[in-house]
Amino acid sequence: MGMKTVKENYNFLVLGDSISRGIIYSEEKGKYVPIKESYVGLIQNKLKGTVNNVAKFGNTLLRGMERLQKELIKNKPDVVFIEFGGNDCDFNWQEVAENPDAEHEPKTNFDVFKTQLKVLIRNLESMNIIPALMTLPPLDPDRYFKWISHGNEEMGKNILKWLGSVSKIYWWQEKYNSAILNVAEETKTKLIDVRSAFLDYPDFRKLICIDGIHPNESGHKVIANKIYEYIKVNYPYLLKENIIE
Repeated sequence: MGMKTVKENYNFLVLGDSISRGIIYSEEKGKYVPIKESYVGLIQNKLKGTVNNVAKFGNTLLRGMERLQKELIKNKPDVVFIEFGGNDCDFNWQEVAENPDAEHEPKTNFDVFKTQLKVLIRNLESMNIIPALMTLPPLDPDRYFKWISHGNEEMGKNILKWLGSVSKIYWWQEKYNSAILNVAEETKTKLIDVRSAFLDYPDFRKLICIDGIHPNESGHKVIANKIYEYIKVNYPYLLKENIIE
């Protein structure tokens, strides 16, 4: 879909989790820190208008949708960037480690994630707002497994007992990414395929932090360029003439 009218300036809203918030893990500082040159920081000066970033560390789709209602009234966006799934598909790994024989549910049920993502897109379209839907960057299952088990042999053993294999971590996240692809197809929503941009690299792990899941500075550059490409092809009137180098 497109705008009904072309304007001088547009309002952009970024709705997502820590990736959109621009959070990376700093090995030097030993903690998560925000970076200035996040993908939002890189792309905002290329857009005609104002970018409001309401992404939050730990956000799930349902939490983001709750926040969106207030932001629609406050910011009246023309475009909403939607970046969810990484937390939605995640589990409480401490609980898994403590009871590996029990059943454990992800933070957002798979069917709920898919259904509510369609609801979100339909609602935005009904208000003539462009939904800019993003796929998930791939994770590194080996580094992520080491991260969630805190390098603790016993904890890792219990988590692995429940998982079956470390590769299941990648498969499970891929399942939620496939939901995003399916929703885009069902709703005829143009997609910002971040995942394919990462997988185009010979070793995408170089674009991921030591935790195995957060894109690093180079990863944010890849995301920014993918967004620029998406807008240039589909909505060029939203861009200034500069290109991200």
